[in-house]
Amino acid sequence: MGERRIGVAISDATGTLARPIGVVRTSGLDGDALDRAAAEIARLADEEDGLIALVVGLPRRLDGSANDMTPRVEAFAQTLGRRTSLPIVLQDERLTSIEAESRLATREKNWRVRKARLDAAAAAIILQDYLDSRPQPAMAEGRHET
Repeated sequence: MGERRIGVAISDATGTLARPIGVVRTSGLDGDALDRAAAEIARLADEEDGLIALVVGLPRRLDGSANDMTPRVEAFAQTLGRRTSLPIVLQDERLTSIEAESRLATREKNWRVRKARLDAAAAAIILQDYLDSRPQPAMAEGRHET
């Protein structure tokens, strides 16, 4: 989650692979902007069948401690939780933007194109990390997350 864009990703029906699907634009991280972004993400979630949770990337410093964005993202997750009946899961997002930029750079040389795709690509990495950390039997139920 950023001050201007929130990357969005979804997993396949088996909960095995995450893929980027786009971004939700936001006009900041104040109460009204967070509420509008949460409403948009809740609307997107309502359009998808079989979702079992919403995964929100939680920013932290490299040592694991909270940074300036951590409480803002936690507030966003709470706001999102009030807008949907799906459980909200906070997933460590350390270094995901760097990894996403590195992956995009190998396929796309134009930095403007990479920048436009970066948030969704980072969201897919965050979701993939979450999927990879879950026990496998839950994945066989054919449900997916975003």
